[in-house]
Formats: sequence, structure tokens, C-alpha cells
Amino acid sequence: MKNFYLFLLLFSSVAIFSQNILKGKISGKDNIALEGVNVYLDGTTISTISDTNGNFAIKYEPNANNILVVSFMGYQTEYLTGLDASKPLNVSLAVSENELKEVVITKNELFTREQKLKLFREYFLGKTNNAKLTVIKNESDLRFKYDKEKLIFTASSDKPLTIVNEALGYKIDYELVVFEVAFNKLSISPKDVIKNFYGGVSRFEDIDNSVTVLERREKAYQGSQIQFFRNFAKSDWGIKKFILLNDDNSIDPLKRFRIIKEEDFVKVEILPQPKGEVKNENLKDIFAAYNIAFNRTEESKITFQTDSFYIYKYGNNSNIESILFSGKIAEKKVADLLPLNYGIK
Repeated sequence: MKNFYLFLLLFSSVAIFSQNILKGKISGKDNIALEGVNVYLDGTTISTISDTNGNFAIKYEPNANNILVVSFMGYQTEYLTGLDASKPLNVSLAVSENELKEVVITKNELFTREQKLKLFREYFLGKTNNAKLTVIKNESDLRFKYDKEKLIFTASSDKPLTIVNEALGYKIDYELVVFEVAFNKLSISPKDVIKNFYGGVSRFEDIDNSVTVLERREKAYQGSQIQFFRNFAKSDWGIKKFILLNDDNSIDPLKRFRIIKEEDFVKVEILPQPKGEVKNENLKDIFAAYNIAFNRTEESKITFQTDSFYIYKYGNNSNIESILFSGKIAEKKVADLLPLNYGIK
């Protein structure tokens, strides 16, 4: 898992290749070919498994800047990016150390496991109608920790979370890399939360493509973060789309952001915000903060703790931990999450 953070830092250094089929071979201990290894692009429905000779082939777009995940029971997961699809890929998996982490039970715990599970569900799955139809099948694998000095609640799991979303018709295998909820005082109440962040790698599998489910997916897409960043990259703003606001006054995004277009991705430079506009005493190192509205009604706020970032083909972006949302758009969490390749042919 620790290698995952390295890839977050490498998001800006992407080689230019057209869409290709990436082929390769996977081996394990003693260089023996591994059959049935899961190979997938993080956050998408694009996946395959290796054959009896350890060979695999998968659609791969380097400029989409997805992480290629290679996962097999009993072996350490590999996270690969910036690959050249014109060359065969040889992956040698290392045997998992199978270290069982000690579960520490503290007699003077302030909060019960059920309270912690409730908080995790709210800030991981969300509280929308779709969240009510979404379950984590292996909640018992979750471990929680509350740092009473730093006022930070964290969650982790040694096994991928198996999530079944009946509302949107997906089964999601989610490897949780980081989950944090920061409070302004010693509390587990949502009203005292000042910051929430989670991340990991995920594989989507279609389990229902009925008309009703497809309609729900499109509704989930409208006003989502994926749509926001896709529109952002195209400078596609408007009353029936997203508009940028300072308080209730509309702002011209071209005067607040500089968009530098490359072949398959863009760099966004955030221009200095006029003094007096940024108002958030709970967060530090704020470079800019704006209100945004979708379709005139859904109001949210975006806060940048970075002066630049990249947006890639699918609407995924770098610096995800430094771009914070609150309001309506932040209500859409994993239960409203769509594959990154949703709507892209």
C-alpha cells in the first residue's frame, strides 16, 4: 500500500501514448506463472485476469493517468503507472508477509464500535438515497483509531472492502489506503467535523444494467465531482451546468484560473484570489476558495490548498488531498461513485 502514495506524487509526469492494449505476464514465487491474477485500472470497470500461463491483455491509456493494479491472494499488490503499452510488461509479485496486526482493546474507549461504524458509513458511503441501498459486506475487517490529541479519527483494513451498490448496479472491491476525519474538539459528532479525506484503489463490476439503474447512474453523474472536473478541464461553465461564485455573485472562471491544455490532460493554475474573499478559520494554507452551484440549485464550496493541479481524461486529477469540497457535491461519496470511465467510449 505504501507505494500508492508514490504514484500520487507521480501524477504530473505522464508519457504521451495513444490508447493501446497492454500485454504482459505475471509470475510469483520461484518465477512460476500465476493464473487468475486480477489486473484492473483503478476506479474503472476495465479489468481482466491472467490465464494459465500468467498472460494478460488489457486496454490501457497512459494519459488517462490511471493506476494499473495487479492483485492476487497471498501476494503483495502492485500499483503501476506511466507504462508503455508498446512493450510487454513482466510483473513479478512478492509473497505477502501475512503479518497479523494486533487488535488493541482499550477499556477506556470514549466511543463504541457501533458509533465508529456509523461515522465511517456516513463519511465513506454517504447519507444519500443511494447510500441507503449500499452495504459493505465485510465491515468486520475494518479497524478504527481515534487520536485524542490530534482529534483525528482513522479507519483501515487489511482486506479490500466488498461493497454492493444495488442503487447503481455495481459491486466494488475497494482497497482502503487512507481514511481520516478531523474534528474541532473531542467528539464523534458530524457537526464537529472540519475535514474528511479518504482514498484508495477500486475495481467496479456491473451487476445490474436495467433501465432504472441506468437512469440512477446518470442522475448520480449530474453535479458530481467527475462531471465538475471534466467540465473544468474544458472551461465548460454555464447556468445549467456549474457556475463559480463569490458569496452570491457570479465570477468569470477565466479570471480566476489559467487552463494550460496538453494532448490528453490539462494543467490548472489557480490565480491569486483577492484579499478578503477567503473566509475559513478552520483550515490552514488556503490558496483560494469559491462557492459553486450546479443547475442553479445545488450549492457547494471548493477550497484549494494548492496553487496548481492536473485534470486527466476521465476527470481524475492530481492533488486530490488538497482540493476540498463541502455542501451538496460533498454529499456524494462512495455510494454515489461512478467508474472513472463512465460515459467515455
